[in-house]
Amino acid sequence: MKKSDVVHVSGKRKSAIAKATLRKGKGIIRINSKLLNVYQPELARLRIQEPLHIAGDLVKNINITVKVGGGGWQAQAEASRLAIARALVEYSKDKKLKQDLLDYDRHLLIADVRRKEPRKPNDSKARSKRQSSKR
Repeated sequence: MKKSDVVHVSGKRKSAIAKATLRKGKGIIRINSKLLNVYQPELARLRIQEPLHIAGDLVKNINITVKVGGGGWQAQAEASRLAIARALVEYSKDKKLKQDLLDYDRHLLIADVRRKEPRKPNDSKARSKRQSSKR
């Protein structure tokens, strides 16, 4: 196996980080050692499958292993799909696949950099103001 046959990529969403490894194989996709078709919740599984459906037949002869941690289940799903999409593009070096992914959803290849706003001193939340009792 040549070095170019294995692709390592990462994806981030909020505080979730996913690391994807793609290599030639039989089309097995694992997320944290679980097969994708038994991954729960179902909404997360469907989100993760989006780049795989767009890639089509390319997925049938590669194995993808994703390790994801941090954040909640939705952020983990977003980070995983970002890492998988980036790995597919880097592995295939196909400009049409890259454009198809960008046309479907820009966040399949470009990370969403929004973060939670920090809370301000002497206040309860980031945007809320102190309650006053002026009558």
